[in-house]
Amino acid sequence: MHIKAQISILKDFYILTKKKMQLAKDDMLVLHPLPRVNEISVEVDNDLRAAYFRQVQYGVYVRMALILTLLGIEV
Repeated sequence: MHIKAQISILKDFYILTKKKMQLAKDDMLVLHPLPRVNEISVEVDNDLRAAYFRQVQYGVYVRMALILTLLGIEV
């Protein structure tokens, strides 16, 4: 079976939902590189353990710092 066929079969197999989050530990964090494609339900966005938007924002800062460093710009 081709990889594309396998992906299409499994792409909606596991979706993180609010119900599944209720089973998780209180100190668990959900990370994801985004954009999401049906892996995480939008209802999870309001959960305090959903850290993927912060993760993406921090990644922007890291890339900005790397670019400034590579260009030799001091702030």
